[in-house]
Amino acid sequence: MQTPENPKNESERLAGLRQLEILDTEPEERFDRVTKLARSVFNVPIALVSLVDKDRQWFKSSCGLDASETPRDISFCGHAILGEGIFLIPNALEDSRFKDNPLVVGKPFIRFYAGIPLYLPGGLAAGTLCIIDTEPRTFSEKEQEHLKDLALVVEQELIAYFGN
Repeated sequence: MQTPENPKNESERLAGLRQLEILDTEPEERFDRVTKLARSVFNVPIALVSLVDKDRQWFKSSCGLDASETPRDISFCGHAILGEGIFLIPNALEDSRFKDNPLVVGKPFIRFYAGIPLYLPGGLAAGTLCIIDTEPRTFSEKEQEHLKDLALVVEQELIAYFGN
């Protein structure tokens, strides 16, 4: 298993995340609506709005997963925030970074993962909108565009937190 690295701007990224004052808040329909839609549109069992904190990934919205957070060192989203665009794992069992990950070999038995970074003002990646399947799968360009569009909706909702 490969532990995700910290982004080069980790201290600024964490400060931006803290400025949101969203961590450990109650679920909200505006985020849950997006994860429910993503789960339905992509026909996957799990969709999440995940915020990557210092030592954990915390789920602002979790559709299809009973956990509220997981350790950052085993998170797929911790890897996703390191790049731009969609972080795609068609089959986690065939990916050396994840094949022995506890989330792959145990519940929720992740096989497919697609996550797109969610950006705060200033370009700081706070977390991801991600979808997860228990079966390997492909992800078309059209599907990738749909996930990007949904991520932009979540970003707009995150930005609204700066005004609160």
